[in-house]
Amino acid sequence: MATYGRTLRRGLPRTPGGDPWPPPGEVAGALGSAAAEVSAAASVPDPGASAAAPPAHSPQHAVPATAEVQFEARESSARAIRRGLPRIPGGEPWPPAPAPARAATPAIRADAAADAGTAAPAETRLPQHAAPPTIEALIEANEPSSRAVRRGLPRVPGGEPWPTLEMVAAISASGAAVGSPHSVGPDDDARRVAANEAQTDAAPVATSVVSAPAFDVSVPLPFTPTVWVGASARTRPAPRPEPARVGPFTKAQWAGAVFVGGLGLLFAAGMAVLAVRWLLSLDGMQDFLATYPGEYHLPEGAPVGFPAWLGWQHFFNVFLMVLIIRTGLTIRTEKRPSVFWAPRNKPKGKVSLTIWFHQSLDILWIVNGFIFVVLLFVTGQWMRIVPTSWEVFPNALSAALQYVSLDWPTENGWVNYNSLQQLAYFTTVFIAAPLAIITGARMSGIWPKNAKALNKAYPVEWARKVHFPVMLYFVVFIVIHVILVLATGALRNLNHMYAATDADNWVGFWLFVLSLVVIAAAWVAARPLVLAPIARLFGTVSSR
Repeated sequence: MATYGRTLRRGLPRTPGGDPWPPPGEVAGALGSAAAEVSAAASVPDPGASAAAPPAHSPQHAVPATAEVQFEARESSARAIRRGLPRIPGGEPWPPAPAPARAATPAIRADAAADAGTAAPAETRLPQHAAPPTIEALIEANEPSSRAVRRGLPRVPGGEPWPTLEMVAAISASGAAVGSPHSVGPDDDARRVAANEAQTDAAPVATSVVSAPAFDVSVPLPFTPTVWVGASARTRPAPRPEPARVGPFTKAQWAGAVFVGGLGLLFAAGMAVLAVRWLLSLDGMQDFLATYPGEYHLPEGAPVGFPAWLGWQHFFNVFLMVLIIRTGLTIRTEKRPSVFWAPRNKPKGKVSLTIWFHQSLDILWIVNGFIFVVLLFVTGQWMRIVPTSWEVFPNALSAALQYVSLDWPTENGWVNYNSLQQLAYFTTVFIAAPLAIITGARMSGIWPKNAKALNKAYPVEWARKVHFPVMLYFVVFIVIHVILVLATGALRNLNHMYAATDADNWVGFWLFVLSLVVIAAAWVAARPLVLAPIARLFGTVSSR
């Protein structure tokens, strides 16, 4: 007799990270009960064969259970489906309870009876049952009997409903459905599960059947599609490139801001001029201008005119200040320096070549300024820019009102500056310049890094917050100074500054133009290609 092994296959876990389902205990229990039922089925005689066989009480005439009987009994007992959670809230457990399986009467084979010594006539053989229905037949029985294609609205006004009768006939012949795909619901799933179980119970030797999809998607549609995507579905316009920005605004926005800002400043200046001229027309202000004309007398012994060294000092100061401002702005915007400089005795103190050039210019500017201050006090020129009377303040206010009203005070810088000029020069030489030196030294490499007490008393953040506004002050001072020099007698003022004479000729003007050419050439030459050979004289230059 043939024997068959049967194991219950365990599936996926019911909870994430759990054991496969069903648990091992239920697997063993299900297999044990199936074996017991198979043994019981094997010991029960066939009632249909009692008429032709010897009595059941004779052991030698008992009909043994065939392999088919054992396998069918084992299949019927082991195929009990465990029902799980419902598919919808409040529904029945899934899958639905199958219909009661029909009792299958085992067919006793004639050759098996002959082997048992039983003479069973051929006419007493039990009738065979009809073949069990297939799963396709069960599904088709539960599906709607009508496979008629539903026709919809016409594709053109006044036309025939869609699809046409010829298409309906073709679709019906091919078994395809027109419209949206059929959605399988819970009832359809229940019918398919019940049909599958019934077929499995009825045909134990059948292999596992994979249900075919509701529709054959490999078959093309029986009609030609008439709706196509437009050109916009295949092509997309190229996005516009982002405009280049200079700081927070684009170039067009900057142009608009400058234009609008210029109009606003022009309007404000016009209103200020009108307001001040009205103010100075009052009797009280007329007396104020008579008492304080804008300047006061210098002390006795104050020098008259400008010496030659003062003109040269003035040129060197302008030359160095322009390059210092340029390198300072470059340091603030430079992100990846291309060339570095390091002192020979301290290779780790590496800085960018721009910082080295900036600090070198600072040293030259400090030396030039120190010589300038010393010569001021030696020659007595300090009395021209250092206030010596409290009258400087009301005279400075009077000079400012006269400038705003466009009725400028009398210019006589060869002898004496007006009080507003004196305060401006004093602030530049004795306040702004020392602040620039002190804050720049705090941020430079010469400052002691390990002096904790000194660094705590003078943090580097304070130096950074003061150093940049001081640089802006120098820029504003230079712009206003040049405008007033050119607007209040350019030839005479340029002779005072560059030729050291009070003449009204073009000598000072051409010296001024020559100085501008030298400054422009230095501005263009201030690049690594020119600076690197000079920097190698004082340290090591490298690209990293």
